Amino acid sequence: MVNKKDTIYLYLNHSTKNKLTMANRDNNWKDRLNIVYSTNPDFKFETDNDIIEEVLPKQQQILRIFTEKRNRGGKTVTVIKGFVGPENELKELAKYLKRYCGTGGSVKDGEIIIQGEFKQKLKVKLKEEGYINTK
Repeated sequence: MVNKKDTIYLYLNHSTKNKLTMANRDNNWKDRLNIVYSTNPDFKFETDNDIIEEVLPKQQQILRIFTEKRNRGGKTVTVIKGFVGPENELKELAKYLKRYCGTGGSVKDGEIIIQGEFKQKLKVKLKEEGYINTK
């Protein structure tokens, strides 16, 4: 038996969740962390949007540059690891470096992947840009 003062939470399984979002496109269920309904009038949904990522200055960033061929179909790529900061700044840095090298690449799992072997060229450019702890 549930008292009126108790809070009731209704959780949906994965298949029900998909049906619910099809019906209510403007109601973003991802922001509600699987909670569909609460009887508590003071209940507020908690979101992770308040998390502020730490941004280190360029001089304190420790970037590691290396070339890799493994699991790339025989193609050589240059990988840059160690960037600490928000994802959008990492993407901006990757875009700048790809344009500088004149080649393609991507950002995956906090790494910048540049197509081709540009280790020395990128090392010099990053040091010019202020990333002095680049190896």
